[in-house]
Amino acid sequence: MSDRYGDFVQSSIGKKVAKNLGLPMPTTLDRFESGERLVRGSVLVGRATGDDKSVSESVARILSDVHAEVYVNSSDDIKDALADAGVEAKANTGGDDQFKVLLFDASNISNAEQLKELYEFFHTVARRVEKSGRVVVVGRTPENITDIESAMAQRSLEGFVKSVGKEFKRGITAQLIYVEEGAEQNLDSTLRFFTSARSAYVSGQVVRVSKGSSVDVDWNQPLGGKTMLVTGASRGIGEAIARVLAREGAHVICLDVPQQQADLQKVASEISGSALTVDITSEDAGAEIADAAQKRGGLDSIIHNAGVTRDKTLAKMDEKKWNMVIDINLGSIARLNRYLLDNDVLKENARIVCVSSISGIAGNMGQTNYATSKAGVIGLVNATAKQLEDNAKGMTINAVAPGFIETQMTEAIPFAIREAGRRMNSMSQGGLPVDVAETIAWFASPASGGLNGNTVRVCGQSLLGA
Repeated sequence: MSDRYGDFVQSSIGKKVAKNLGLPMPTTLDRFESGERLVRGSVLVGRATGDDKSVSESVARILSDVHAEVYVNSSDDIKDALADAGVEAKANTGGDDQFKVLLFDASNISNAEQLKELYEFFHTVARRVEKSGRVVVVGRTPENITDIESAMAQRSLEGFVKSVGKEFKRGITAQLIYVEEGAEQNLDSTLRFFTSARSAYVSGQVVRVSKGSSVDVDWNQPLGGKTMLVTGASRGIGEAIARVLAREGAHVICLDVPQQQADLQKVASEISGSALTVDITSEDAGAEIADAAQKRGGLDSIIHNAGVTRDKTLAKMDEKKWNMVIDINLGSIARLNRYLLDNDVLKENARIVCVSSISGIAGNMGQTNYATSKAGVIGLVNATAKQLEDNAKGMTINAVAPGFIETQMTEAIPFAIREAGRRMNSMSQGGLPVDVAETIAWFASPASGGLNGNTVRVCGQSLLGA
């Protein structure tokens, strides 16, 4: 779908008009392309003073693995960790150098006064971040900290990161990664995602990395040899998910209702996957999925993407519209998960990923049924994650919550509402289906065993909701 305003402000005259009138100025976002370097520019790394070097050591190892061009401030003792990892860091001389990534290890910050180290690192380089740049802060999970001042200081990082995401503009994203002590080896997939172009439309997010199973992968094909099923895969976001998972090496079972069979088979054929026509609300949906999965030895991941909207204000909404949305968007996921888990259809280290929505976080006019269903998806993820923590099979469940994504569904929205949806975020533009797909591929990776119970918004840091 064309964003004519976004295209206009990319022209020379459009930029002048937008600047003079104080209008939003969306930047064309860098997005992942096969063959490109993971980090398309230099990385400035910093570290708060303290005794714990475990996070910095993991960060240094990952930067070494991705062959990043790394800079450090002259007084920063993270240089030792980088040197031990074989990274020859350059000195940040305070000149005109531009950085693609600003990465700060804040795990040692333990009181209010020490938060100034956060300010000191970012203050001098805030105007030296390239377009579509990345700001990443790594801390410790506040809920796991018993010392009040340390927990307070670590929780403070969230306000800082979300504010930076709204200030820096020009397609620059800001994220906070909380790493549980002892889980540093599980940082790889998350740091790679947030420093790369794969996370183009994800900003202002807080992710918790825990001690889940750590699985080595071939980062060129991280899903190689895996079998993954995507519901609602015939078009839109579902089609994009299927294509990205296949690009990463997975065999994708593309599922949709029988009415979408022609489009479904086309997608499956183009990605060398399989097509499965099933109504996910039917009583035998779980058994049909299980039969298809067992032919390939079981499922390594299921992506619950299928969903519908039937919008009306509550006073005008009939019972049929309520029941349909709740059953498809929420009830079917609960039933399918229960069947697949009870019947061992999901393999060890399987990844369950559910598609929620910012409507489920913030609510939305005329969408009581849809918002209820999508809030329920987050509740399902949170409750299931607790059960999977005690499961020796290393399974995880997470959710993505898309905001305004350019699809056939949003194209049908009235013009004024559609424009408001596009502009009411830090990116001043709508996202693309591939942005949701890239986020799901990150959650679905075997290397993401430390991610369990997270809900990540793919919304360009929407102004709506939390």
